[in-house]
Amino acid sequence: MRDPRVAITFTAFGSCLVLAGLSAAADLTNGAAPAAKPVTFAKDVAPILQARCQECHRAGSMAPMSLVTYEETRPWAKAIRQRVIARQMPPWHIDPTVGVQKFKNDMSLTDEQIKTIVQWVDSGAPMGDPKDLPAPRKWAGENEWQAAAELGPPDLVIKSEPYTMEAHHQDVWWRPTSDIPLTEPRWVRAVEMRPGSLSGRRITHHAVAYLMQDDAESATPGGGDPELNRRGLLMEWAIGKSYDLYHPNTGKLLVPGAQISWDIHIHAVGEAIRDHVELGVWLYPKGQEPKYRTYLTALQAIKQRYMDIPPNSIVESQNFTVLKQAAMLENFQPHMHLRGKAMAVEAILPDGTSQMVSYVGKFNFNWMTNYIYADDAAPVFPKGTMVRVTAWYDNTRGNPNNPDPDQWVGFGDRTVDEMGHAWMNVTYMSDDDYKAWAATHKNQLANADDRPIRINR
Repeated sequence: MRDPRVAITFTAFGSCLVLAGLSAAADLTNGAAPAAKPVTFAKDVAPILQARCQECHRAGSMAPMSLVTYEETRPWAKAIRQRVIARQMPPWHIDPTVGVQKFKNDMSLTDEQIKTIVQWVDSGAPMGDPKDLPAPRKWAGENEWQAAAELGPPDLVIKSEPYTMEAHHQDVWWRPTSDIPLTEPRWVRAVEMRPGSLSGRRITHHAVAYLMQDDAESATPGGGDPELNRRGLLMEWAIGKSYDLYHPNTGKLLVPGAQISWDIHIHAVGEAIRDHVELGVWLYPKGQEPKYRTYLTALQAIKQRYMDIPPNSIVESQNFTVLKQAAMLENFQPHMHLRGKAMAVEAILPDGTSQMVSYVGKFNFNWMTNYIYADDAAPVFPKGTMVRVTAWYDNTRGNPNNPDPDQWVGFGDRTVDEMGHAWMNVTYMSDDDYKAWAATHKNQLANADDRPIRINR
């Protein structure tokens, strides 16, 4: 039977060719040589689960089942096999064949790890010798910050006022303000946002922390572009996102008297829940000032908030943003709602050449993963580069997240509406700084990736 998946190749001006194609993940179980030794849970699988799965799959965390012990894991063996082959879990959905491939927070499984899990399941999921089990991993408590493992506790914790969401209610946008307790200017090197409790994650669709302060340079330098939000931003949070860690010598400035203006989207889940959202802030040492400011920017795939998705259809939306200055793109976090299917970010340089930056081909609304580029892999582009963001939406019965494929869908803030943008920390630099970067990164420029994008139909 012919594989229904296709590859779509984009030219620099948006036209496309449709070609037959296969997912790379499908090759993981085909043609592999027989294993030379048996694979067991204790010796081979448990270390993989500890490193890549148990942060969520353990008692008291967000996942529906624990994968800490053999007894907990064994009933889910076949489901685990299916999910890792499809690269649905862990929730690292960026395409491993195009664009930037080095990240600070990569949680994905290697091909070898996937083969190990598949072989374990196919051989009957044996326990093996309990003496081979690794020591249990110690986990941070519910109230500990994810970035603390690398950076220590945050210097500031800012909390919104709480809100009680009724069991059954229309979506709510809760917009309180909170003071930032500073008496002198300080530079930020990392931020992390989260609902105040695990139950709060069930009702918090997303949250944005806008920065209100007497500092004109805090606003995104959009150059008059109406598609870019002109207010300063500290962070956006959505389900599955961890934290923003800025690249060396970049950051955001906070000044005395600054406030957070919260924009928290809350939806009902059939149970009354009261919670707040909180923001952890890690500061540079006093007196240390990074050279560059970075700006969290929503690079749009939708033009002027217009969207029209007919019932039972798959549609594409595309938009362009011109870089008014040379800039580094520090991360990529696609944001769509329930019909979201895939998103690509490409750069069209002033000389007409194009470069794939990142592509997520299996977007999942339940996992708003933030892909933080490694320091030596973050792409840098000259002034005048066009950043093209393309989003695909699946309003058919083939989309398991679709609440009603017979509905027309338009742009909007509600969960059942749609939107499409790439959250990216954009760090602007001078032309001279760009020339200096380009002189030392000739290999990166020469290896610009313009291979086909693959999207599942």
